[in-house]
Amino acid sequence: MQATVGDRLVIHGKAVGSGERHGEVLEVRGADGGPPYMVRFDDGHEALLYPGSDCELEHVHKHSAH
Repeated sequence: MQATVGDRLVIHGKAVGSGERHGEVLEVRGADGGPPYMVRFDDGHEALLYPGSDCELEHVHKHSAH
């Protein structure tokens, strides 16, 4: 998994009925976009994260102004 600052992470609930967690990558600490990532979750909690198989990355596309 490779991320850049601003990308969104979705962590799917492991147990039936548990919700997803969504967050924004604030900092990439691994080489070449690899983990760990400092993430701010939508509830305001921040954590250093090594994503597992339950994690999905949503790349944010930056548009340039012409």
